[in-house]
Amino acid sequence: MINVNDFKNGVTIEYEGNIYQVLEFQHVKPGKGAAIVKAKLRNLRTGSIAEYTFNSGIKIPTAHVEKQKMQYLYSTGDIYSFMNMDTYEQIELNKSQIENEVKYLKEGLEVILIFYKNEMLGIELPEKVDYKITNTEPAIKGNTATNATKDAIIETGLLVKVPLFIDEGEEIIVSTKDGKYVSRK
Repeated sequence: MINVNDFKNGVTIEYEGNIYQVLEFQHVKPGKGAAIVKAKLRNLRTGSIAEYTFNSGIKIPTAHVEKQKMQYLYSTGDIYSFMNMDTYEQIELNKSQIENEVKYLKEGLEVILIFYKNEMLGIELPEKVDYKITNTEPAIKGNTATNATKDAIIETGLLVKVPLFIDEGEEIIVSTKDGKYVSRK
């Protein structure tokens, strides 16, 4: 159990039958009445973010989530295979469980799988990943407008906007938070 006054960013709690991670919190003492704690929580099952208000001093059960470092191996249809780097145990996940992360998966990528009581809650991707560009238009001479971009397809099939000077076959770094080009490798 954790007192809501002791919330910290990243703490996981069990509330209303769901598992939440505390993203932000704020202690509020109105002019009159009891103090409250406003918290922004991410549902670890659905990924949705909601704000909740708790009366100061109440206790909420903590949720002990387990994180396992794994390596993405391959996919067969809608089944994605991951391997624990220490035990060599393999886990298969359905595409529906990792819908948002699939577009960033490439063979050999190390990810963190998040579990709660043997239930797989999701995948934590590295913040930035290197990808090879498989398809893009060649740069056109004289087309040097500031911050001009073009479409490029990376090895996972994801469409990324890149600067005009990037060519097919080059490696770039992409942010997994928003799918945007960061820099050349």
